[in-house]
Amino acid sequence: MKPVATEGITKVLTIVEENHGLSSARAGMPYLASLAAQYGEATAYRSLTHPSLPNYLAMTAGSTFGIHDDGGPSSHPVSGPSVFDLALRTGHTAKVYAESMPSNCAHSSGGRYAARHNTWTYFPASTRCQALDVPAGAIDADVAAGRLPNVGMLVPDLCHDAHDCALAQADGYLRDVMRTVQSGPDWRAGRLAVVVTFDEVGGTGPGRLLTVVVAPSLHRVRVSTPLSHLSWSRWMTDLVGAPPLRDAAGATSLGKAFHL
Repeated sequence: MKPVATEGITKVLTIVEENHGLSSARAGMPYLASLAAQYGEATAYRSLTHPSLPNYLAMTAGSTFGIHDDGGPSSHPVSGPSVFDLALRTGHTAKVYAESMPSNCAHSSGGRYAARHNTWTYFPASTRCQALDVPAGAIDADVAAGRLPNVGMLVPDLCHDAHDCALAQADGYLRDVMRTVQSGPDWRAGRLAVVVTFDEVGGTGPGRLLTVVVAPSLHRVRVSTPLSHLSWSRWMTDLVGAPPLRDAAGATSLGKAFHL
C-alpha cells in the first residue's frame, strides 16, 4: 500500500529502544508490532554500527564521527550543530525528554540514566541544551498544552528501552507513552508523528530494525525503501527547512519515504 500524502505533520517525537533486531523486537513487543500494522512500518530500516553511541550520533548529527565506543560527552565532544540546534536556528522548537535524568542536560550517567542515549549533551557549543534537555516528567504538561516541539526525542531509561529489562517492560512503557501522546491536541490536530526505532541489533550492530511511524494519516503503510538512522536525521532537517547534516545529505528522508 502506498503512503497517504499529508501536509499536516510539523512535529515529530522519536523514541529509541535498545539492542534488538527486527524479529526479536516484533516477537517481544506485541504492542509496538500492533502500531506497525495499524499505522506505518519502514521494513528496510537499518542500524549503522556498534555500539550505541555512534548510532545515536548518526541520528542527531548525521555522522558516526568514526566513534567505536560508548564514551561520555567529555570523551567525545562534537563540534558543529545537532538537529536540535538547527531546529532552533531556523525558528522552530526542539526538546529532549530523558527518563531518570537527575537534572537538565546531565553529562554523567548514573542509575538508569545513560548519557550516551541523550546525545545533545555531546555538543559543547550548544547554548540551549541546559534549558531544553529536561527530565522526562516534563512531557506530560507539554502534551496537554499542545506544545510538543517540532524536533523532539523521548529517551527511555535503561529499563524502559529494553537495555537492562525485558522487551515486555519496554512495550508496556511505550503503551503508556502513546496513550498520553494521543490524548493531546498535537495528535488530535494531525500535526504530530511518533517514530519508534532501535539503536542497533544487539551485539552485532548493523542490521534491520523494527521501525514504526505513527501518524493520524497513515493506515497500514509499509515502506520498503532502504533507510537508516541517517534517514531520520535527514527528515528532521527537512522538517525545519535546514540543510542536511554531514552524511545525512546522501540519505533518503524517512519522512519523504512516508510522504509526510
